[in-house]
Amino acid sequence: MTTVSPDTGVGPLLRGWRELRRISQLDLALRADSSARHISFIETGRSRPSEEMVLRLAEHLDIPVRERNALLVVAGYAPRYPQTPLDDLAMASVREGLDRLLAGYEPYPALVVDGTYDVVAANRGIALLMEGVPEELLVPPLNAMRITLHPAGLAPRILNLPEWRADLLAQMERQIALVRSPELRTLYEEVAAYPVEDRGAGTGDGDGVGAGTDAEVGGRGRERTPSFALPLVIEHGGRVLSFIASIATFNTPMDVTVAELAIETFLPADRETAAYLRERLP
Repeated sequence: MTTVSPDTGVGPLLRGWRELRRISQLDLALRADSSARHISFIETGRSRPSEEMVLRLAEHLDIPVRERNALLVVAGYAPRYPQTPLDDLAMASVREGLDRLLAGYEPYPALVVDGTYDVVAANRGIALLMEGVPEELLVPPLNAMRITLHPAGLAPRILNLPEWRADLLAQMERQIALVRSPELRTLYEEVAAYPVEDRGAGTGDGDGVGAGTDAEVGGRGRERTPSFALPLVIEHGGRVLSFIASIATFNTPMDVTVAELAIETFLPADRETAAYLRERLP
């Protein structure tokens, strides 16, 4: 749900997006095949942009699809992009494609979340990691942020929780700045308030796993986790598992629902993690 007030003109909203992207009026004008004078007139309300101009500026400002609809409405035009429920018949090919992608990534964990981090699909690798999570946290809709950071969820098993938590909260803050979602803001305030227990694993030696981590679970001599990205270091069944996460979205989405889907995959960061997953999920 968008929170743009109908009393807010399209000009100030476009100016806000331009400033957020740190683009000058001249640069935006050159990209949109317009003039700095015209951009200035739009932003100050002296000129009403056409529907085509609103969409063109939104494209060059990389404004999310949901917010483009809001800009069109404020400018006096009809929304351009539909919001089709994922269970709609028209979305059958999207669902099937996501299911094939998740299954093909097994035994490694992968899931799909919507714009408020509710899980819309997940594979067996994710189910394996969630073993032991209390039933009350698994009641649909499952929320990835809540399950990860809740003190009764995965948080107690994440050995570098302070670092991983900080990264997730920063990700949410960046998203809130873009979509202005009250639901996302409420979720952020909830998970940010969860207590944090520092288990001392840390990343102080720069390799992503603290010196005490392996000894803590009897796994001395394991391969060091690479330092090119922050890993998720989590205990499962008395073993330390280490993952590098990546997030993918659809290119040039034309539907709000599709635009807000994100596919998160977890790549094993060492041979031990990969071998463990292949053993558990043959």
